[in-house]
Amino acid sequence: MKNKKPGRPNRKNVPKNNTQKPKGQDLNKNLPQLIENKDRILTAREFQGLAQVPPEIEWFNNIQNPRTKQAYSIDVTEFTRFVGIKSPEEFRIVTRAHVIAWRKDLERRQFSPTSIRRKFSALSSLFDYLCEAHAVTHNPVKGVERPHADANEGKTPAIADAQAKILLDAPNPETLKGKRDRAILATFLFHGLRRDELCTLKVRDLHMRRGIPHLRIHGKGGKIRFIPAHPAALDRINEYLEAAGHKENIDGPLFRPVKNNSTGNLEKSLSPRAVYFNVVKFYAEQSGLNVSGFCTHSLRATAATNALEHEADIAKVQEWLGHSNISTTRLYDRRRSRPEESPTFKVSY
Repeated sequence: MKNKKPGRPNRKNVPKNNTQKPKGQDLNKNLPQLIENKDRILTAREFQGLAQVPPEIEWFNNIQNPRTKQAYSIDVTEFTRFVGIKSPEEFRIVTRAHVIAWRKDLERRQFSPTSIRRKFSALSSLFDYLCEAHAVTHNPVKGVERPHADANEGKTPAIADAQAKILLDAPNPETLKGKRDRAILATFLFHGLRRDELCTLKVRDLHMRRGIPHLRIHGKGGKIRFIPAHPAALDRINEYLEAAGHKENIDGPLFRPVKNNSTGNLEKSLSPRAVYFNVVKFYAEQSGLNVSGFCTHSLRATAATNALEHEADIAKVQEWLGHSNISTTRLYDRRRSRPEESPTFKVSY
């Protein structure tokens, strides 16, 4: 039997260094600390239940805007009734043929092209989500011909500059309600806000940015944009705040009721309904504005049209209005349809 050479230890017998960290231990430091069962907020049953929620339900619950949620609910429910879907999972066997048949049924029932396109958008949004969740392989709405809508000009009527001036000066500047309403109309006509955007304004949303007064606008989809405050509107807002006395209440609503016969609460924001009936519609009728289809959105259309006619860059107007797609902004571009430039007035005999 041969003797082993001394001085050279057998590697198999060398003890491992206990200070060496196991593989992956450093990665564990980045993991959230596990909590005890007694500290969890969701019960095990609730946790398992949420894990089994169909993606179709996830899509609907993930819509944050209440108006969008209501509209999409109506449109998708209408589709489910048409094709006879009884469970969320049945959406996964919908084909393009089903969507085409639904379009033909909507056309037979004389829905407008705009309404049909909106319904298709709702259904397409659902299937886009299912594609992301790997519940379906493709969106059956895509590729289906949608009816052509009039994309040259929006249907919301804009008023003329002279009419806008009359409307701006209609409220009584001596009363608190008049001061508030003058500020509201100026905020609409000088900044092109949506009705909901005006109603959600807080006092702190009027603030300075780089030395210039700005309005912080809470737009659709939770998007925030900043608009420089027009001097004419700013003067009216400040005059209203001084008279109303809530200028220092920065977390409170900017525009508030001047009276509340039901609860007496004057520290809440004006409702969209009150803005339309008690301000926009009221002063339009008082001023003798006889414009078919006139509504709160007409003030937004008027502001956009006026800005474009005074050579504002359309891409800047898109940001100003908070449009996701510039094609929506083009609906307000009426520069190619000015009546005074019509060939009608070039005819001479």
